[in-house]
Amino acid sequence: MSPTTTRAPLALVITAASVPMFMAMLDNLVVTNALPVLATDLGASIEELQWFINAYSLSFASFILMAVALGDRLGRRRIFLGGTALFTLASIACALADTPAQLIAARTIQGMGAAALLPLSLALLASNVTKKQRPLAIGIWGGISGLGVALGPVIGGAVVEGMSWHAIFWLNVPVGLIAIPLARIALQESRGERVRLDGTGLVFGMLGVFALVFGIVRGNEVGWTSPQVLTGLIGGTALLIAFLAWERRTPAPLLPLSLFRDRSFSVANAVGMTFSLGMFGAVFILIQFLQVVQGYSPLEAGIMTMPWTLAPLVVAPITGFLTPRIGTRPLIVTGLASQAVGLAWIATVMEPSTPYGQFVPAFLLCGIGMGMVFAPSATAVLVNMKDEDHAKASGTNSTVREIGVALGIAILTAVFTGAGGTFTPDGYTDAAVRAVYVGAAVLGLATLIGTQLPARDSSSSQSRPQNADGTLDVDGVVVDVEAQPHASIA
Repeated sequence: MSPTTTRAPLALVITAASVPMFMAMLDNLVVTNALPVLATDLGASIEELQWFINAYSLSFASFILMAVALGDRLGRRRIFLGGTALFTLASIACALADTPAQLIAARTIQGMGAAALLPLSLALLASNVTKKQRPLAIGIWGGISGLGVALGPVIGGAVVEGMSWHAIFWLNVPVGLIAIPLARIALQESRGERVRLDGTGLVFGMLGVFALVFGIVRGNEVGWTSPQVLTGLIGGTALLIAFLAWERRTPAPLLPLSLFRDRSFSVANAVGMTFSLGMFGAVFILIQFLQVVQGYSPLEAGIMTMPWTLAPLVVAPITGFLTPRIGTRPLIVTGLASQAVGLAWIATVMEPSTPYGQFVPAFLLCGIGMGMVFAPSATAVLVNMKDEDHAKASGTNSTVREIGVALGIAILTAVFTGAGGTFTPDGYTDAAVRAVYVGAAVLGLATLIGTQLPARDSSSSQSRPQNADGTLDVDGVVVDVEAQPHASIA
């Protein structure tokens, strides 16, 4: 953007960049509270119920980096608008589906549209605000992102009870129709490096992740040593190894492995994977518990989780202000630890007769912890990246987190079904407790990984010029170096 370009007001820019992203994040788990209804209405099996979510997550993850590459080459706003249009059309197809196969196929296309929304929204936001505005803008963006994921079950439950599961997807249509002209008005076009598109890397990565998740999903149903499961697990691993080998040697990689040389970037991505795996796999299990075991309606279950879902809206913007002062590591580690404790608490008290009040403190811990992770993670991913690498870095982080969502649902459901769990009041709780404990353990691992975030990036401090007021611009995150000699700028 040239210096003479007139910027839209900050609130309008944040809204234009965030609304389509909010839709994409919302639809990660928007069908979760509707799963019992979908099982009855469409005659879906427990395996198909997983695919209603995982088809979206996997196509989302598979196409994010290609969407980033297309945005760099053809214009990020152009691809962002195209993704919004595709997402809206696929939402119509989801609403019209009348078989599990049709809904899975439509969710796959919806995920492809969403792939253009999350990473490009952050890249467009960063290029359409001033550097001093970026910490506030990223903090609000992180809060909206987290709220989208967290409110999915709430909104889904309310719509299912008040109307029908079809309306979950119809709601996206007017939002999409408003978001497209809004983005055209408020967001200026931006581009990155124009490079050759890595179609081979896309195929290797997409098929590898799909095969791996397919093997996990099918394991309990057909046996972990069955040919199709072994083919998925071994074949998926081989394809991912081939993907990494290809990315290392191709001149224009879909996933630039050189980005992982930066410690803040690599650790933040490891945190993103394990955080999503543990937390969202557990959410999938917990939402069903409230309905299947305790007999609450979809709307009641959504309202009961509001201490969890609303906390990130308050906490994430605050962390956007705190991150430049105290760094990403203390916020992320504290947030992950809070979630691990919260899930372990839930698993400990989870019984068919457990009163709601015993869940509330644990829900709050999980929600506050989520809010402490979202915005600092975005900062940790981008802090040492060059401006032209923002979209690729953000896209990589989005990819690994979406893969984490899919793996989390697949793995924790495999734990659930492997322990003899069924979607019945008598056959659910014991197996669900085991699965939630596994989720807590994964978040404990994520906490340990988070401690490896750099406490201070001295090389970056020395190599980047300071502003006149003694602050330091680290890819748009303004850090008061003199006020925090021992704090992290990562």
